[in-house]
Amino acid sequence: MSGNSGNFAPLGNGRSLALASIPSLSPADFAAAIKAELAAGKRASSLFASEGPGPGSSWLYAILADDAASTLLVARSLVEGDHFESLSVDCPSLQLFEREIAEEYGLVPLGHPWLKPVRYHHSWTGRDAWGREPGSPILPGGGDFYRVEGEEIHEVAVGPVHAGVIEPGHFRFQCHGETVYHLEIALGYQHRGVERALVGGPGKLSLHYAETLAGDTTIGHGTTYCQVVEALASYRKTVHAQSVRGIALELERVANHVGDLGALAGDVGYLPTASFCGRLRGDVLNMTALLCGNRFGRGLVRPGGLGFDLDPERASELGKRLKAAGKDIAQAVGLLWDDQSVMARFEETGPLPPEVATELGIVGVAARASGLARDVRYNQPSGIFRFFHIPVSTCDSGDVFARAYVRWLEIQQSLTFIGEQLRALAPAQSSPRIGSLAPESLAVALNEGWRGEICHAAITDAQGAFSRYKVVDPSFHNWPALAYVLRGQEISDFPLCNKSFNLSYCGHDL
Repeated sequence: MSGNSGNFAPLGNGRSLALASIPSLSPADFAAAIKAELAAGKRASSLFASEGPGPGSSWLYAILADDAASTLLVARSLVEGDHFESLSVDCPSLQLFEREIAEEYGLVPLGHPWLKPVRYHHSWTGRDAWGREPGSPILPGGGDFYRVEGEEIHEVAVGPVHAGVIEPGHFRFQCHGETVYHLEIALGYQHRGVERALVGGPGKLSLHYAETLAGDTTIGHGTTYCQVVEALASYRKTVHAQSVRGIALELERVANHVGDLGALAGDVGYLPTASFCGRLRGDVLNMTALLCGNRFGRGLVRPGGLGFDLDPERASELGKRLKAAGKDIAQAVGLLWDDQSVMARFEETGPLPPEVATELGIVGVAARASGLARDVRYNQPSGIFRFFHIPVSTCDSGDVFARAYVRWLEIQQSLTFIGEQLRALAPAQSSPRIGSLAPESLAVALNEGWRGEICHAAITDAQGAFSRYKVVDPSFHNWPALAYVLRGQEISDFPLCNKSFNLSYCGHDL
């Protein structure tokens, strides 16, 4: 089946276009066009609302990814009133986006199967979709929960306060004995209003907000923000800057994947890998600190290029550290695959079938572990990845083992890529100051963060300032998958399944 892409404007990753160039469809045509494109194999990267031209009106924007053609498709629709027709029954990957639009703009998606708040904050434009006035208490974790009825059914509530240094989130299990029938996840405790704070930018704090959207994804979100600004300014980066950004992005991936493999080992009580990987994650973070003085990479990426350069001496030192760490990581992680007790806990635990991953719009490691070749570096490349491709690492079992093994495959690919970039690093070049941003335009940038696809979209006003800034962290796509994989599992499998996804609360809550 093929969609009718003529209803959408094509847009390259990290590019911009004038708002007047975006097709404006009637609400009915907008819904039909999205449904047709998703049925034809496109993906929803973002669906969001913004203020309309008059009182009581709102724009709906859809950004779809056509991975086969390595392009993005953009369309919009003007909604007059307080509702629009939901697509969630036919397109489950849109259900969270529609709920988010309802809580932020008071637009009710009619026919939504389970309409409840996503982060439990209020509409910018007045009364929200649940009838609450602005200024009423903000209560994350509230609302109704789905219940399974029966004499032997019991409910287990976990969080939002957890043991250890863990972000807050609430998990409601419906169980029969030890078997989980249903898990519902309530988030929003980390909501900070970051998207709203970005409106009116770019300003002195804009990049800081982007780098702290999800602290463990500083490079991923910081780079994506910079690409949006550069697209609106029609700015071309030097090869050197693109290469260093790519090195930093892959170091971030390696550090987090190594940490996750160690944490997975710890969850099943396998201490050798858990102990080794805890130390090795620190070694990789220190490599990022070698680039810019900060272990998470803050300050490295700036609109127009870099905040810190990578000179030949430090590049040589980074190469030496990388080689030593690669050997240690291979030894520590290799212990996992050789231990039968570890494999007995990983294999066939929390499986996510490929058809469900497709239907839910899952991205990143979770998608690739279910056999879906979804990787922005390959499907929608930008920056250095337009010239140096990293093979897509997949597995087909969709279980905890697959999500762990894909991480190991990606660590190896990333280490190879970083080594190649260091050996072929172009000389540093001076970069001109970035200019003003195009007025009344839309820019979209995607990157493959270590969790998966990061999508930033910005709309500018007549003065070239942000009038709307929309962020989709990969966790926003993937939290429903965690709820799905617990069905039919033992409740004691939850920590292991949860860690195999390792989703961000901050990145979701914004």
